[in-house]
Amino acid sequence: MNKYSAFLLAAASVFTVASCSSDSSTSSDTTTVTTPTGTAPDSTAGHAGGHTYACPMHPEVTSTQPGQKCPKCGMDLVHNDQVSNGKSYQMKFEPTPMQLVAGQPATLTYIPQEVGNEAAPVPLAVVHEKKIHLIIVRKDLSVFYHEHPEFTADANYKVPFTFPKGGDYVLFQDYSPAGGGHQLGRQVVNVQGAKYTPVKFRQDQMQWEQDGYQATLAFDKELKVGQLLGMRITLRKNGQPVTDLDKYLGALGHVVVISEDTERYLHVHPNDQADKGPAIGFNTSFEAPGLYRVFLQFNHGGQIHTGNFTINVKA
Repeated sequence: MNKYSAFLLAAASVFTVASCSSDSSTSSDTTTVTTPTGTAPDSTAGHAGGHTYACPMHPEVTSTQPGQKCPKCGMDLVHNDQVSNGKSYQMKFEPTPMQLVAGQPATLTYIPQEVGNEAAPVPLAVVHEKKIHLIIVRKDLSVFYHEHPEFTADANYKVPFTFPKGGDYVLFQDYSPAGGGHQLGRQVVNVQGAKYTPVKFRQDQMQWEQDGYQATLAFDKELKVGQLLGMRITLRKNGQPVTDLDKYLGALGHVVVISEDTERYLHVHPNDQADKGPAIGFNTSFEAPGLYRVFLQFNHGGQIHTGNFTINVKA
């Protein structure tokens, strides 16, 4: 498995993390600390009766046979030592200024910590060319940003960001400690200033158009929970198929799926394919029904483009 397929899908384990993380807002005198839980089984269990193998994204899926694939996402199962080191992690968050204001530049600072040993450094693995993928969405899921905090001499990760409007935003940190399992931090922050007007999504939206690009979202089965789904996004520009996609962070496309209440989060990456479009294939699954927003990012013509869709998943 190459580094570009290091985590094709964050589904069951990430769902658990998102629902267990804190949902507190940042104020002028508080620091939000998010503690993901339930992502890392004890790696020593793999040596009890011979080697065992597990899915990097679904550590509860195990096998005693090498060369198997995860039935939830299709990823190759890897030796348990590569999935988890048995430790728990949290992400400390400190914005500057502490009270975020719309239109004013801010610095978002993150420090990954080992729970119970917070002073110890936590090196992060490079996944899709970055150590932290920071996803910022408005609480209504109408606006999406994908940022990458960079490691600094102060042993933390920082990224500048300016919130365009006031209101509530949700910040997800997608990261993997070296030798540990995949983690997801989550904070809700309130930004002062002129408020955005919330958008209410209801109906399926399977088409997206902007700047001459058209994208069509399709699934190979009915959208229901508890089954592996083949997801296909087909791209066209000015009516013509796009067959020369460039890679973005080592992949032809990235998809983030977030539930309407922002409690469930999936980071989906494409299947291996030899061509460069117009269709990009993914695998995904849903563990809870409801409305979800689907955000696609792709690289074409030297620019990163972001499309969005709306889907309703049945029970």
